[in-house]
Amino acid sequence: MIMRLDRFDLNLLVAFDVLVEERNVTRAAKRLNLTQSAMSAALRRLRDAFSDEILVQYGKKMIPTAAALSLAPEISAVVADLRGLISRGLSFDPAQSQRTFRIVASDYMTTVLLGPIIGRLQKVAPGVRIEITLPRNDIHARLEDGDLDFIVAPEPFLQGSHPRELLFEERHVVVGWSGNPIFQKPLTEEVYYGAGHVAVSVSRDGTFIDNHLREFGDHRRIEIICAAFSQVAWMLPDTTRLALMHERLARVMAARLPLCIVDAPVELPIMREMLQYHNARAADGGIIWFREQLRTAIANQVC
Repeated sequence: MIMRLDRFDLNLLVAFDVLVEERNVTRAAKRLNLTQSAMSAALRRLRDAFSDEILVQYGKKMIPTAAALSLAPEISAVVADLRGLISRGLSFDPAQSQRTFRIVASDYMTTVLLGPIIGRLQKVAPGVRIEITLPRNDIHARLEDGDLDFIVAPEPFLQGSHPRELLFEERHVVVGWSGNPIFQKPLTEEVYYGAGHVAVSVSRDGTFIDNHLREFGDHRRIEIICAAFSQVAWMLPDTTRLALMHERLARVMAARLPLCIVDAPVELPIMREMLQYHNARAADGGIIWFREQLRTAIANQVC
């Protein structure tokens, strides 16, 4: 008879290991905190599973069979490996972990938050891998199925009842070429709407700021549409165009390009950038550790 692993109770391996070591049902039951009848039932199931007596009565003693003795070292090693696996799952050790964290985040969040922590993560968790994918329409189903560890997105884009926490609040600012004559005077609403604009289209769900503007009447003259937030700044030098950008991203790009950053002359909402993870992993040591790394990075940011 072929034993099917999907029908095999792995707890029987623990029982086997202790029974062969103790060679006594009563003592084995005491070690595993089981009743003697439960231990005897485990022995019967082992005999059925392996088609072997495992232990045979010899006078007042029980003696392991030759087959049991040959299996004992391998089963003992398997039990030790399983215990180690469970222990590692409960107590995450970043220095030893080979885990891959799968994160959905925009290029904006990769630039201002995830990218800057990679150097530190390599030092404290050299074996950890980070897999970042851009937002798609299936991300909530993937989180539900356990294919993702985190979704990083503005609050309106989150769904479901899984835990979520605020990473930071973000303003949107107006950005343009530092040589743009528009910035020679305070930016007014009339001048703002009279200029050409660069915008972003990353998905059919729209962006946080574009959705707000469409709801309350968007009067911008869009002349360039980019496929990523980080592309916008490159479209501004040597032009008179303007763009609404996340303030953190704008400051990162202004360190590399000749850009001017000013407050918007129209009222704009504060964006709440959130982190969401599966409820079943709320107590996962790795999830807790990664959240701490993000919080530490945010606390150290100056913006």
